[in-house]
Amino acid sequence: MTYTENLWLFFTLLFGIIVVPGMDMIFVLANSLTRGRASGLAATAGIMAGGLVHSLYGALGVGLLASLMPVLFKPLLIAGALYMAWIGFTLMRSAITVDHVGPADSHSHWEAFRRGAVTCLMNPKAYLFMLAIYPQFLRPDFGALAPQAAVMAAMTAGTQLAVYGGLAIAAGRARKALVGNAAATIWVGRMAGLLLVLVSVLTLWEGVKDGLSR
Repeated sequence: MTYTENLWLFFTLLFGIIVVPGMDMIFVLANSLTRGRASGLAATAGIMAGGLVHSLYGALGVGLLASLMPVLFKPLLIAGALYMAWIGFTLMRSAITVDHVGPADSHSHWEAFRRGAVTCLMNPKAYLFMLAIYPQFLRPDFGALAPQAAVMAAMTAGTQLAVYGGLAIAAGRARKALVGNAAATIWVGRMAGLLLVLVSVLTLWEGVKDGLSR
């Protein structure tokens, strides 16, 4: 797999994960509907800031492991792939629905930004997820890790801006598509789960193939 193909695969998976309705998306939607478009965009910016922290955490973890304990890098990659597959199967079997969007308790754009960042940072699953995802795509085979991490962080922030920012701008239509539309949200969640499983299988194959070639 080339570096470009690796990035495209990362983007496909990243987009599939971000469009799944969850805590971050509902927070942006609630701010947009109750405080207006600008508040929704401020909440989006806060979530992007939190996402950058997650990206830094994942990059540092992979970088330290690759430099201090390289022998553990391949087992972590395989364990991460299996964890990612488990998340994917869980999503494929789940029925994600959004029945209600409560009011966003934000009194200013700064408050929306701050709470968006906290909402993102307080999610423990995000930390585990970054640790599972980053070893699949942040690879010493492609050169220095820092430039790779910067590109992946920029892709994450850009995708969050496109999805959540677009949600904030089109809050009225987005509300109709998400709130009470069980079929739409279930379909999105299950398609994201399928993406996770497919990427996991590809990652495991790459790991096995590398092991056999050595």
